[in-house]
Parts: sequence; structure tokens; C-alpha cells
Amino acid sequence: MSDKFFYKGKFGLERETLRVDINGRLAQTPHPFTEDGNITRDFCENQIELITPVCNSVDEVMDELDKLDSMVRNRIAKNGESIWLYSNPPHFDSEDEIPVANFTGEHTGKRIYREQLSLRYGKKLMLFSGIHFNFSFDDEYLKTLYNGPDFDFWRDEFYLSLYKKLSLNSWLLLLLTAASPVCDRSLLGEAADGTTESGYSSIRSGDKGYWNDEIPILDHRSLKSFVDSIQSYVDSGKLFSASELYLPVRLKPKGINHIDNFKNGISHIELRMFDLNPLTKLGIDKRDLEFAHLLIMYLSAQPDFEYTPDLQKQAVINHKNAALYDLSDVKIDNENIIERAQSELCEMADFFCKDDEAAKIIEFEIQKLTNRLCEQITNIYRQKVTKCASFSGCLHTEKQT
Repeated sequence: MSDKFFYKGKFGLERETLRVDINGRLAQTPHPFTEDGNITRDFCENQIELITPVCNSVDEVMDELDKLDSMVRNRIAKNGESIWLYSNPPHFDSEDEIPVANFTGEHTGKRIYREQLSLRYGKKLMLFSGIHFNFSFDDEYLKTLYNGPDFDFWRDEFYLSLYKKLSLNSWLLLLLTAASPVCDRSLLGEAADGTTESGYSSIRSGDKGYWNDEIPILDHRSLKSFVDSIQSYVDSGKLFSASELYLPVRLKPKGINHIDNFKNGISHIELRMFDLNPLTKLGIDKRDLEFAHLLIMYLSAQPDFEYTPDLQKQAVINHKNAALYDLSDVKIDNENIIERAQSELCEMADFFCKDDEAAKIIEFEIQKLTNRLCEQITNIYRQKVTKCASFSGCLHTEKQT
């Protein structure tokens, strides 16, 4: 805890949002930006993905996101469009309104891959939007933990162990940041107009969200066995590529994001469970990212364990259960999920007991256990729903303008 490098690291964000027209419907115009690497598309043509540069702090990465966000808002406003800052999509009449991202030229393969996904999962899943948080420790810190002969090998094993710990605890981050309890009825395939409370705190992270047809069971004994086990799913045709591995946590290789590049080692870890927070201008509360950073640091210091097939299955079940709105019957290891979260956060508070700023961040998250973010959003929705003509009116707040 006293090591001056412990808090250092590399930070990055990827934020997905939909473009909507003046009526709050999915924009049908082409993606208005060139492929510059920072403002692109994800799965569909009307979904903008912002990718920040690699930064040295949460503050810096939020500043970079703000710059990209302002650039996008200013540009699309000229077409009468705005950003839909909510993880669930607005109303759509059919999947014809969800064009696959039209990557061309050297990126044509991206379009073909997305077309394959649309056939396997359906297009409406492509409309779910969220935030991915990327992080790596400073190598100077890692070298204080290991000064042996093969640092690169040890570093990969360190991140593989961290991946297991984060995967097993992904439910906690979801519980604290789930922010999409309301949806348009069209998302549920209902013929009726209007919006409804879905029964989920986050549909995209629940059992109706983006998951593989079966829970992938991976071999975590080494980076090689881990990569080989992913490749086996690709070789068998169960996955089109390693990118189709829909789990809340990912390891990313050095270089271009392709499974073959794991031979160069692990670059960073990616947390994929963050909903867009419609009560914030940028879709994410800085304190939630700071908490995620603290959780990564805390878990990195915990003992390693064998990530058995049963534990892997249970981790996915726990994550899906944490996406429910009513948690009264949800348990983690036979303990009520809220009580378990309280215990985990108290243990983190003890771990960071000498850090006043960390204590404030953890206390912020503890307060959410009695006033969950999804409940705050539901209460706003209930207050506004009788006054609104559209889903957009109910959920877009003055903070977004």
C-alpha cells in the first residue's frame, strides 16, 4: 500500500451510444465520421463508439472522453441528431432500422463479422450500448512484486490471475452501476406503444442480453491453455472469432486485438459491464471508474485460486442475477447479494484504510446499496412518465444537454 507505484496505471474508455433524430428515433443517416480510431461504430451504423487515448489517470481519461463527446454532439447536431445516453434503445418498429455497421475497404471484414452476428443473435441485441473500462498496472509497480528472470511470463500470469478474480466478482460492479431498468416495449417485442419497467436493473447484462448460447468453459492454468481453449470454440464453430466471447471481463493482447497476438503477451484487462448512466453528461460517473480501479487493485492482492468449470458457470449466473431489479431472493454463496456486497465493500475499506480518498469512493458505493442507481432512475421515470410524450423525454435530463 505504501508503494508509490501502486496507484499508477494506464486507463482507457470505450463508450457506445446510439444516434437519434429529433423525434428520438434511431437515426438512419450514415456514420458521420471517418475512421480515425477515436470515433467509430460498434455493431450498427447508427451506434457511435468513442475510444479514448491511453491515459495516466481516471481524471485524464474523463477529460479525453469529454473532448470526444463534445466533438460528436456538435457534429451530429448539424443534422438534427443527438446522442441517446441510455443502454436500452429507443423505440424501433423493425430490425430494418438497425443497419449493420457499413465498414468498407480494408475494414470490410468487420462488416461481414457483424452480419454473421446479426444472423446468430438478431439485430436488436446490437442496439445495447455501454462502457468498457480498460486498465493495466504500471510495470514499475509489477517489478516491485517480481524481479525474477522471466518478468514477461510472470506478468502474463499475474493478469490471468487478476482476470479470474475480476470474473468471479463481476457481479459487484454490475450491482453498483446497473442503470437501465426501463425500456421501450419494442425491445421486448411487444406491440403496445410506450415504455415499461423491465424487471431488470440492466437488461444487457441479464439473461436477455448479449451472451453466448452456452457458457464458455476456459482453461486458466496458463496463458497458453487459456488461449487454446478459446481457439477450440472458434475451431468447433461455436464462436465466429475470439471477439464473440461474451463475458463481462476480457484480457487484451499486445498489439492488434487478435487472439494470435497473445503470443506477444497481455496488454491490459477490460471490464465490459458498465451501463450508460443517463444521469450524467458523459454516461459514466467518475467515482464509479475510480471504484473499479480500487477493486482491481484490491483483488490483485488477494490469493490466487483454481477457476474450476463450476466456478466459471456460477460467476455467469451471479452476474445475470445481479442484473435483476428485485434482488430479495438473489444470493451469492448463500448470502443475500446486498449483504454480501456490504461485506465486500467493508473489506475493501479496511484494505484502503490509510487512503482518505479511497474511503470516500468506497463510501459512495456503499450508499448505493440502500439507494441503488437503477432505483434512482426508476423513481425519476415514475415521476416523469405521465408528463412525457416519448421514452426520450422521460430519460433525457438537462444534464445531458
